[in-house]
Amino acid sequence: MEKQSSILRAISVDGSAFIHAVDATALVATAREIHNTSKTMTAVLGRALIACSLMSVQLKGEKNTLTLQIQGDGPAGTILCVGDSKGNVKGYAQNPDVELPPNDLGKLNVGGAIGNGTLHVIKDLGMNEPYHGMCALVTGEIGEDITEYYATSEQIPSACALGVRVNRDLSVKSAGGFLLQLLPNADPDIVTKLEENLENIGSVSQKIADGMTPLQLVEQVFADIPFDILDGNEVKFSCGCSREKYSRILATLNQKDLKSLIEEDKPVETVCTFCNTKYVFGIDELKQYVKE
Repeated sequence: MEKQSSILRAISVDGSAFIHAVDATALVATAREIHNTSKTMTAVLGRALIACSLMSVQLKGEKNTLTLQIQGDGPAGTILCVGDSKGNVKGYAQNPDVELPPNDLGKLNVGGAIGNGTLHVIKDLGMNEPYHGMCALVTGEIGEDITEYYATSEQIPSACALGVRVNRDLSVKSAGGFLLQLLPNADPDIVTKLEENLENIGSVSQKIADGMTPLQLVEQVFADIPFDILDGNEVKFSCGCSREKYSRILATLNQKDLKSLIEEDKPVETVCTFCNTKYVFGIDELKQYVKE
């Protein structure tokens, strides 16, 4: 049985910092299979999904959601991901088949695929209006952009590391990352130690490929810093779409549009952009919507 993706949350004993760490290999592999992404776009979409999972797991309410939207001028187009309070996510890339040569470091060119633009974070907390924060993309590598978002939009000193490693056959070898954040009145000595630890952390995707768990990632970031584990759970690519949802959407069309579809005399096929599931509605169903 394939190992499931999992996320872990921990906090330093003195309350200076907390961290979320995730092994998202299975989650990103599912996204790659659904969207048939190229090697570069597996890394692009994979990093965005990992970031969304690490951010959304901070949500308090069970029905709260976090949307991460990356709008760049690169060939990847818009990247959209949505996560829930458990860290489960869904997402898609506008142009999933874009492929680019490696960057100057010989790595998958995520920044080149995304380009310059804006990162948006929308939190639906069950209020009248969702929270909407944004920042300009710094590198397009996503991890640095998430760090910048928290610094400028939410004034939270953070460090975000994301990684996706892709095999020659385009399958996902490893994927994961962590989000470290300082809490108010953090101990300066702890901050200094965390900075030292981060400098020595190395490649997250390589560590996960070598078998490192989310707990071991936390232990490396919090090396020589006592910490407590808050909780942990499995996470997955989870869409939640259904035939009933698309049926309700069709039923809200006006009479003119519905009759126009009926006159074409062929079934209507709808496709979920997040999971590519197709739902087909026959002429008799459309006629029933007109009656209703």
